[in-house]
Amino acid sequence: MRTLTAILMWAALTGCGKAGDAVTITNVSYDPTRELYRDLGVKFSAYYQAKAGRSVTLQNSHAGSGAQARAVIGGLKADVVTLALAPDIDAIAERGLLKPDWQKAFPNNSSPYTSTIVFVVRAGNPKGIKDWDDLVKPGVSVITPNPKTSGGARWNFLAAWGFITQNGGTEAQAQDFVKKLFANVPVLDTGARGSTTTFVQKKIGDVFISWENEAHLSLKEAAGQVQIVYPPASILAEPPVAVVDKNVDQAGTRAVAEEFIRFLYTDEAQEVIGAWHYRPSNPAILAKFGATLPPFKKLFTIADVAGTWKDAQKKYFGDGGVFDKIYEPQ
Repeated sequence: MRTLTAILMWAALTGCGKAGDAVTITNVSYDPTRELYRDLGVKFSAYYQAKAGRSVTLQNSHAGSGAQARAVIGGLKADVVTLALAPDIDAIAERGLLKPDWQKAFPNNSSPYTSTIVFVVRAGNPKGIKDWDDLVKPGVSVITPNPKTSGGARWNFLAAWGFITQNGGTEAQAQDFVKKLFANVPVLDTGARGSTTTFVQKKIGDVFISWENEAHLSLKEAAGQVQIVYPPASILAEPPVAVVDKNVDQAGTRAVAEEFIRFLYTDEAQEVIGAWHYRPSNPAILAKFGATLPPFKKLFTIADVAGTWKDAQKKYFGDGGVFDKIYEPQ
């Protein structure tokens, strides 16, 4: 949250608008995208300078997706939000900060890339983790963040739920399965990056349920100490992006903010997205990264598992929902 505090101080002192011919826009994003938007910011700055003849800086803020949505609602002057799941942006829209139909503004439901959920295990896979049912075995310590604060954790939860229901299981069986899974979780970090630190640096846990891109980061950070396991089936995650209408209109940054979102769909940006192990929405560019972003046997969707995100949020993650019923802190 140190980055978030710095952004709030900077915004209060200087605002988010223009300074002569230069402009700074603030991107409020979720935990694992630090490296991605750092590199995209550099690329966009050069792109916009060449196109518009104007200097632009992308200022990034990162934390758990749900926490970031609450920060924007609470006054963090985001020009754009690039969060882990649609309900977090919907929550901002419900406060009148952006249009209710924000997902129609850009291609692919305003998702310039997709991702999925995989496993990271210790080198040699000593616990023999191959599929979701291995995570509920006695003696298997599982690392995943808190679904109440982390968008990635909600994808993890629904991927585990879908493992049961998409294979013919009942809702009761799915609830029993996720209860057993979370009984094997020794600590719930607030965001995906915190869980990466817990697993890789603190060396807690046998398996880390991870965004695909975070899994590859773990391989980099702990070369030879961990490996990725791709389960036969997982969930298709579609992290969305949006311009925060009220803020950009107040700051006079709408044109730059919209140009940044459009830039994310360009071939140049899609190459960066693939290089950081997110799945580009451009099929031709995705195919170029097939060695590190292999196809799954099956990817089910949020619609398959829960209907709409609004339904999922209320049923599984809202106060008194399924997660509150099944999780018993250790």
